[in-house]
Amino acid sequence: MRLFLIRRREPPPVGPDSNDAELLAAVAAERVEALKILHQRHAPWLRVRLARRCADADLVDDAIQDTFVAVWRDAHRYRAPEGEAAAWIWTIAIRRLISALRRSGAAPPVAALDGSHATGGHRSGARPISAYLITESAEDAVLVGVEHGDLGAALARLSPDLRAAIQVTVLDGLTVREAAQLLGIPEGTVKTRVMRAKAQLRGYLA
Repeated sequence: MRLFLIRRREPPPVGPDSNDAELLAAVAAERVEALKILHQRHAPWLRVRLARRCADADLVDDAIQDTFVAVWRDAHRYRAPEGEAAAWIWTIAIRRLISALRRSGAAPPVAALDGSHATGGHRSGARPISAYLITESAEDAVLVGVEHGDLGAALARLSPDLRAAIQVTVLDGLTVREAAQLLGIPEGTVKTRVMRAKAQLRGYLA
């Protein structure tokens, strides 16, 4: 009886110029250097966007750490034809933030979406959003035509409360229950704000 050994096909070498799909394939093959590059590329803008949803810097850091643990574990599940890698990573990150909030036992104040932090209960010493640098173009890849362009301008005209509700439910894809926990408001209030936000957006875009 002949035994045939099937050699697993290894992904090609990766570096800073590799695209996200190539890096995730390398992560799936347990290449630590690929995970490091993904972290360097995506952690800065993830921190900025998560900080807009949660003003507690420690919880944001926990969520980012958990995100890349999940990327290491689940990189083999990513399928490039199904969407941008940045969007896939963002989906993990926002749900890890929800998990961090649940572990904390209380929802911290949500940062205002214009870049300034909400008042009351803010952790002293936390860096303002403007202190972080957005690198690469991953955020644009996720939000092109949404937070930028005509719809982005319309979103900017909403009040902070309405904008937060529409962002976490429509753009981030959270359920009403998850959004309520993240924003620290009742589920009924989330639904009402989303309806009001959609009505105003229709008027702005008409």
